[in-house]
Amino acid sequence: MMITRKKGLSEEGRLALEALQKAVKNALDKKKRLGQYAVIWQDGKPKIIDFSEKNQRETTPTK
Repeated sequence: MMITRKKGLSEEGRLALEALQKAVKNALDKKKRLGQYAVIWQDGKPKIIDFSEKNQRETTPTK
C-alpha cells in the first residue's frame, strides 16, 4: 500500500500509522488463512479480494 504525505508526521502520528498498518496486515493475513474475502478501497472504488482456495481472484463489485 502506498501512502502519500504532504509533510512529515509527528512521532505520535507515525506510531499511530504503524499500528494501523500492522492491524490491517494482520486482519488480511487472517482472512487469507481462513479462506475468506476482504473488501479494500483501490483506485477510488471498492474491490473484493477473494481468498478462498477455489476462487483466488480479485473483483470489483458491481451495482
